[in-house]
Amino acid sequence: MRSMRFIAFAGVMAFGLRGTAMQTPPQAPPSPAVNPASPIAAISRGAPGGRAGGRNPASALFDDVCAGCHGAAVSAGPRAPSLLDDQWAHGSDDESLVKNIREGFPAAGMPPFKESLTDQQIWQTVAYIRQQAATLKDKPEYVADPDGQVIRSEKQTFKIEIVARNLETPWGLAFLPDGRLLITERPGRLRIVDHGKLLEESVKGLPKVWEKQDGGLLDVEVHPQYARNGWIYLSYAETLPGYVAPPPAAADTTSPSTTNTQTPPAGGRGGPPDPPSMTVIVRGKIDKDNQWVEQQVLFRAPAAIYNSSNAHYGSRFIFDKENHLFFSLGEKQQMMDAQDLSKPTGKIHRINDDGSVPDGNPFAKTPNALPTIWSYGHRNPQGLAWDPVTGKLWESEHGPSGGDEINIIEPGHNYGWGVITMGIQPGITKRSEPGMEQPIVYYTPTIAPSGIAFYTGDKYPAWKNNLFVSALAGQQLRRLEIDGDKVAHQETVFNQFGRVHDVIVGPDGYLYVTLQLPGQVLSQSTPGMVARLIPVRQ
Repeated sequence: MRSMRFIAFAGVMAFGLRGTAMQTPPQAPPSPAVNPASPIAAISRGAPGGRAGGRNPASALFDDVCAGCHGAAVSAGPRAPSLLDDQWAHGSDDESLVKNIREGFPAAGMPPFKESLTDQQIWQTVAYIRQQAATLKDKPEYVADPDGQVIRSEKQTFKIEIVARNLETPWGLAFLPDGRLLITERPGRLRIVDHGKLLEESVKGLPKVWEKQDGGLLDVEVHPQYARNGWIYLSYAETLPGYVAPPPAAADTTSPSTTNTQTPPAGGRGGPPDPPSMTVIVRGKIDKDNQWVEQQVLFRAPAAIYNSSNAHYGSRFIFDKENHLFFSLGEKQQMMDAQDLSKPTGKIHRINDDGSVPDGNPFAKTPNALPTIWSYGHRNPQGLAWDPVTGKLWESEHGPSGGDEINIIEPGHNYGWGVITMGIQPGITKRSEPGMEQPIVYYTPTIAPSGIAFYTGDKYPAWKNNLFVSALAGQQLRRLEIDGDKVAHQETVFNQFGRVHDVIVGPDGYLYVTLQLPGQVLSQSTPGMVARLIPVRQ
C-alpha cells in the first residue's frame, strides 16, 4: 500500500487547475532543501537508487507519486479523479496549482508539501500534467486543402484564400514595394508571387544552403528603402567554409564540433557527425533576369561557433525606423553560449543596414563582448515585431520541453536561457533569477512559436493592434490582445491547416500566412502553401 505521503500528494492534485495554453509567469520562491538521500531526491536526479532508474524526472515523479491513485489516462484512477482531463476544483493557471501543492489545504486534510518537494519537482509535475493532458486530447482533423474554408473566430469571420501552392517548407515572407511576394523555401529556393501567380522558376544564383532538420534557407526581409537601393536580406544555414569531412574511423575525434562538449551526437545513430554549420546573414539584389546579384555577407560567425547540431539556427529579421537591422540567432544547442557575450549565438543583434555597428548598442564598450549584441539569454528566437502602440520590440522563442516564450526585448537585458526556463530542461533548476527577464507569457505544452506580426491594417477593425503568432508544433495561428506590456486575452484563430512558419501584413491590409503539411516528424520538409485571410461579413 502506498505511503500516506503519496496519497496526500495525490489528493493535492485534485485541488488543481484546468489547463490553459497561455500562462503568465509566477514568481518562484526559493526552493526548500531536500534530504539528498530521500526517494524523492533520487527521483529528481533520475538516479539508479530511486524508482526513476534514469527516467525523465517529471515522468518519474508523476508515475511514482500520482499515477497509483489518479491513473495515467483521462479516465479516473483507482482512488481519485484523473489529473489529465482538465477538470479541476481550484485555480485556473500554473501558479495556482504550484501554490496548492506547496501550501496544501489543511482544513480539507491535505498537508503542505513545501518541505518535502522542491519547487522544481512541483513545477516538473505541473508541466508534465499539462503536456500529457494535451497529448491525450482529441486533435482537430487536418485539412489538406483549406482554400475556401470559412473560419468564425471570436471577433472576425474570414475565408482562407490560397495564393501560392506547390511550395516546399515555406519559411519566410516579405513583400516588395510593387506588390510582389517573396517566399523562402527551406531547401534553398527563393520564390516570387507576381500579380497573384507563383513564378515557376526560383531566383537563380542563391548561395549554397545546408538543409537538414532546422537548417536551410530561413528568413527574408526587404530594405525599407528598397525602391532606392534594391537590397534584400536573407538568413540561411551554411556548412563551415573549407571544411573537409574526416575519415569515418576518426570522425568522432577530429570534427571541429567535438570541441564543444554540449553538442549532441549528430549524423545519426553512431554514424559520422554532420558537417559543422551555422547561420549566415547576407544581402543582395534580384536583377531583371531573376538572378541574385551583388551579394554581401553581413554576418558570419567564427569557425569555432560552427557545430554539427542541426537545430536552433534562429532566425528572424526586422528593421526599425532608423533602418537598423535586427536579427536573431539560436544557440545551436549550446545552452550556456546564450549567456556568453563573446559569442553571437543565443542573441538578438542590431546592425546598420550594411552590417556595421551602430552607435548606442548596449555592449559596444563592454570588454570581450560582441558590439552587435542587443539582448542575450535566448534559446531559439524566431519571431520579431514592433508594437505599433508602445513602440516596443516583441519576440517569440522556442522553449525546451514546454516553456515557449513571448518576450518584450529591451537593450542589454538577459532573458535567462541556460540559467532559467519556464519549461523543463536537464541542467536548469530555476524559473527565475535576479537580473534575468521573465516572459510576458509562456506556453506549456509547447506550440513552437515562429514568426509574429502586429496587425496594423484596416481590413479587420476588431483585430487592430493585436499580435498574431504563428506556431509549428501547435499548427496554429494565435491572436493576442495586448494591453501595454501584458497579454490581456488570446485565442487560437485556427489549428487544422498544418505548421505555420510565418505571418505578415500585406500591403493590401490582409494577413498572409505560410502553411505546411505536418509530416511524420516535426522537422520533416514537406509540401506547403501561402494563404491570405479574406474578411467575410457576418
